[in-house]
Amino acid sequence: MLRYIAKRLLLAVPTLFGITLITFLLMHSLSGDPVMNMVGERASPETIARIRAELGADRSLPLQYLGYLKLLGQGELGRSLYTNRKVSDDLLQKFPNTLRLAAAAILFASLGGIVLGIISAALRGTFWDRLASLISIGGISIPVFWLGLTLMLVFALSLRWLPPSGMGNNDPAYLILPAMTLGAFSLAYIARVTRSSMIESLSQPYVAAARAKGLREIAVVGKHAFRNSLIPVVTLIGLDLGSYLNGAVLTETIFGWDGLGRYALDGILKRDYPVIMGVVLFGAMVFVVMNLLVDISYHYLDPRIRVKAES
Repeated sequence: MLRYIAKRLLLAVPTLFGITLITFLLMHSLSGDPVMNMVGERASPETIARIRAELGADRSLPLQYLGYLKLLGQGELGRSLYTNRKVSDDLLQKFPNTLRLAAAAILFASLGGIVLGIISAALRGTFWDRLASLISIGGISIPVFWLGLTLMLVFALSLRWLPPSGMGNNDPAYLILPAMTLGAFSLAYIARVTRSSMIESLSQPYVAAARAKGLREIAVVGKHAFRNSLIPVVTLIGLDLGSYLNGAVLTETIFGWDGLGRYALDGILKRDYPVIMGVVLFGAMVFVVMNLLVDISYHYLDPRIRVKAES
């Protein structure tokens, strides 16, 4: 297993290198000048030239990219063009906030989606199956911004059960609405994938054998069918969690959550190249790690995969 993990991490190096190159070229191909955005149109040519030299923007693109790779080799992600703060420090400051929101959202989505999917598959064709399908379709169809504003209007402004926005000094009550908003789409997809995978598992011969042995239906569904339907569900949960850890721009903006999503949006609006490069590279690393963890989970969820890996 350790050899497999080391191999996967080594293969991720050229992937991350390619991501930095593509991101760098895309940013510098856009119109506009971040230096002019910083100093304004009335700045003197001498001031503009001095700032370009300080930022290294007066060098050719290959030299600028090599300079960025040199920074990465030193464990740095550069400094923001506007705040002069280290991008790595900003990421370390804002990532815990995004992590809290992502963990709450994926917990809400996973529990709700799996329960809905199991009920829909076990009671296929009944009223509960149609109700679960209706909830899934609604979760996929409703836009995030509309759902967030609606939840805020109902539970915060009308009923006054929950705070409308902000982080509230780590008060769990402030997590509920943004977590529900962020996790609703994943809940719907997890429910649909769980239902499809469970229906396939319930049609297998080992389920018929378990029923023939006289096992209760709850044991057949929960122990035998559900465990063997977990791989596609775990894959979806892992990918969604990786997406959440990269920041949820709309959710964080609506609820005033100081995370990676708002940080990345500010960098994009200001054409802050180091911030954008740092966020993209950090997000790519998160997806590499999440994919690796999902693959490792296969080893423990499916004995056939475990035997194949050991052989």
